[in-house]
Amino acid sequence: MIRFKKDAFADERNDDLKEVGVTRQRSDAQGHVTGRTTFYDDHKVPGMLHLRPVRSPHHHARIRSIDTTEAERMPGVVRILRAGDVPRNIYTVLELIGIGPADEPALAFDKVRYKGEPIVAVIADTMETATIAASKVRIDYDPLPAVFDVEEAMAPGAPLINEYHGNNWYSYDGKDHQPVRMGDVERGFADADHVIEERYQMSPIEHAPTETQGSIAVPDTDGRITVYTNTQGLFFSLDVTALILQVPSNKLHFIGGTVGGGFGGKVDSLVEPLSILGAMLTGKPVRYLLTREEEMQAGPPRGAERIYIKDGVMNDGRIVARKMRIYVDAGAYSRLTPYGAVKAAAHCPGPYTIPNVLCEARCVYTNRTPGTAMRGFGVTASDFALEIQMDKLARLVGMDPMEFRILNAYRDGDMKAHGKRTSGAALIECVQAASEMANWPIGEKYKAMSSRQGGGWSPSDPPAPPPQQPSAGQPARPAVSSRYASIFGGRN
Repeated sequence: MIRFKKDAFADERNDDLKEVGVTRQRSDAQGHVTGRTTFYDDHKVPGMLHLRPVRSPHHHARIRSIDTTEAERMPGVVRILRAGDVPRNIYTVLELIGIGPADEPALAFDKVRYKGEPIVAVIADTMETATIAASKVRIDYDPLPAVFDVEEAMAPGAPLINEYHGNNWYSYDGKDHQPVRMGDVERGFADADHVIEERYQMSPIEHAPTETQGSIAVPDTDGRITVYTNTQGLFFSLDVTALILQVPSNKLHFIGGTVGGGFGGKVDSLVEPLSILGAMLTGKPVRYLLTREEEMQAGPPRGAERIYIKDGVMNDGRIVARKMRIYVDAGAYSRLTPYGAVKAAAHCPGPYTIPNVLCEARCVYTNRTPGTAMRGFGVTASDFALEIQMDKLARLVGMDPMEFRILNAYRDGDMKAHGKRTSGAALIECVQAASEMANWPIGEKYKAMSSRQGGGWSPSDPPAPPPQQPSAGQPARPAVSSRYASIFGGRN
């Protein structure tokens, strides 16, 4: 049920809504419920070959030798792909927006960095033949120490996972973290009535789509390749594939748009480059789909995240300092995680006006399966940690959690820790509306507060007059800026 609370921001809103709040039938609904929707694997192309990869059984190992002799002798085997067959074997998907370095092989050749990493791809006339032939490929490994914990990966002496970075972390302009800073966080802790620090952990999460990742590449008579795929980012995957195969993007014709579940997990272009390369080298259609086991083991999850939050809070509920340390587990390769860590940093310190902030977000490499996007990745974990922390702080100072959020929420004009002024703030009104709908009682003064009033705080504001001396047995309140004090009703 949708309810509109129209008394908030009435002068900023056009109520002549034609879509919001109106029930519309999805354009693909009838096809889905009647079974007539065409998915990529519904395309049955004559003469289609099948590709099966040989994957690493180790989390971290050096490859000493690869022997494909027995597999090549099997009847029905058409071609075996190795790293040397890939025109640009080392890549990273963020190169499309100018972010490097390239750090991931399409097919591993010198070492493997996660369990399930592909090394060899067998192409045969049937899936059964390709699977049996793949089992006959002999690879000699020299196992290496593996690391699965982000803080252990950053510790001195940890095994080096990704040599393309030289460290087990992504470098942000020469730093091992993406920083966000405002004010003096240590001074804020010293002035606070209470200081608490908590640790939050999110594990990797598998998207578990009903339809696993896959594609079918079909050579055309004009030299182009038509690709039926279930990628979530059609043109993104096209450009990544063109980069890896070093072909003009207009030589690739991607057809998709119908995805049997994705949630962010089908943007890494894991299947298209190899199926297309197979089609280019054999001159025949090539189908490559992940089994359910492969989807769970080698398909990218949302990366694990560990977050430490240290807060300084006053007895009257004002948060005066917040320090966050965020570790985002990229797994063995970057993929989208450097961007996800920046998103996590950008969300610091949450939608709250806090005068002293220090945030450090790190993208860390481990021997886990590389992570990827999933439903607001970066921000999702930060929100999880921040809002649990807000509940703990409210209990610590004996305040209602709704009122505590209203008290500390951004107002229009407040300076954010990133150096941007707040505009269009609405957290106060959202909390008020949620309280009303949930029959959660909040005090009248909190009902009267507004995101439009009391804002404009900035770190450059002049300091407030010294606080009054406390009465016996009462803790002193630190002086805060005059604007910051006005946000909280003029209290020092």
